[in-house]
Amino acid sequence: MTLVSVRPETGRVTFPRFSNLLETFFENEFPTTPHFDSIKTPALVNTIETKDSFKIEVAAPGFEKEQIKIAVEENTLKIWAEKENNKLEEGEKYTRKEYSFSSFNRHFTLPKTVNAEKIEATYNNGILSVTLPKIEEVKAKSSIEIKVG
Repeated sequence: MTLVSVRPETGRVTFPRFSNLLETFFENEFPTTPHFDSIKTPALVNTIETKDSFKIEVAAPGFEKEQIKIAVEENTLKIWAEKENNKLEEGEKYTRKEYSFSSFNRHFTLPKTVNAEKIEATYNNGILSVTLPKIEEVKAKSSIEIKVG
């Protein structure tokens, strides 16, 4: 029974037939998938605003804190990390290797209310927390009561 019948035309990109994919799936010790030398994923982010600061939480599991870099350039907060995944224990060898490198980067435009010189960061259990304190003048002015007439 044929599920899909495809007749490639000259000059078009062709894909392997479905039946060939099934045959090779069961012939290999590990099924064939595309090969990636590096994996670049978007880091998922939560942003929180409090009376005194903004807080950015970045999901960065699998990284060591030494691999994470944070910089402020002009009006932009840049967060990035990269790591190489090539560690093997003694007596081990790869039977299949589809990645060896992973990284992420995120950029945030800072509001004028942030004191960039007092930014702090911590990394715990795969979550990077960056605290962006607000400028003192802005904190004092942030609450203005307006009477309705």
